[in-house]
Amino acid sequence: MSDGNSKLCEEKHFSDFYLKHIHAANNFAYYKCGDADAAIDLAQDAFTKIWENCSKIDFNKVKTYLFTTVNNLFLNTIKHQKVVLEYAKAAPNLDTNNQSPEYLLEEEEFRQKLQKAIASLSEVQREVFLMNRIDGKKYREIAELLNISQKLVEKRMSGALEILRTLIGNI
Repeated sequence: MSDGNSKLCEEKHFSDFYLKHIHAANNFAYYKCGDADAAIDLAQDAFTKIWENCSKIDFNKVKTYLFTTVNNLFLNTIKHQKVVLEYAKAAPNLDTNNQSPEYLLEEEEFRQKLQKAIASLSEVQREVFLMNRIDGKKYREIAELLNISQKLVEKRMSGALEILRTLIGNI
């Protein structure tokens, strides 16, 4: 185990990492699933996986690992939901929350379309878009955090919105 890896396995360092990134992980998970309770579960599960695998994770890449894990956990949830939707379509009279399988399917299809559209953005566009739309940061704040000009933030956001409008429609 290298020093970088063992650092993450120390409770103090892990706790610091958790406190520093839990809000961003929750926001990212909320964006993915659109459900506050499910987002908390996804973020907590991701941190649990990091703790369980702390000796195998490069401390310098742990933030990337965190967001990748949240995304993978979300995708696993979607796979499960697809099975549930297929079952609901096969047995429509068992719909307990008064949402038709067609409605649920359309909602899921839109969510997937949005996911794909955001995934198609360049990393710098996606970063600016999510910081603004999910974290609620102003362009000036984003510029300071990324150490770039506000003009560049505006350009990246404009490019992101143009791509999203093309792929999704009015956003």
